Amino acid sequence: MATPQLTKNQSLVMGALAHSEGPMSAYTILDKLRDQGFRAPLQVYRALDKLLEYGLVHRLESLNAFVACTCPHDHEHDRGVTAFTICEGCGQVTEFHDEAIEERLSALVRAQNFKTEKTTIEIRGHCGSCAA
Repeated sequence: MATPQLTKNQSLVMGALAHSEGPMSAYTILDKLRDQGFRAPLQVYRALDKLLEYGLVHRLESLNAFVACTCPHDHEHDRGVTAFTICEGCGQVTEFHDEAIEERLSALVRAQNFKTEKTTIEIRGHCGSCAA
């Protein structure tokens, strides 16, 4: 899948997420982009919807926030499991993919005759720096 041509708003939202130190809510994105002409949450949500569709960002359900995908050109993981570690101390989020986890979950799902739409794992705890 080729990288899609982004609209101005999509590019601005993508840039805000890509340069962020951590996950951002839609309202935080709106606040960051007010100087670029963003006035309404709907502008951010429309851009985020498309960026999610393109696989360029992820929504962290437990935080109600968004992060830029660390491997946006690797569309193989679109069909697999996306996992995140989320530090409760500093807020650091790390995206990872693990074939063994994907295979085990796939086997469990097949055994249940269940059709998966999306699988996201969010692991909350403390990173090495905060745990020390």
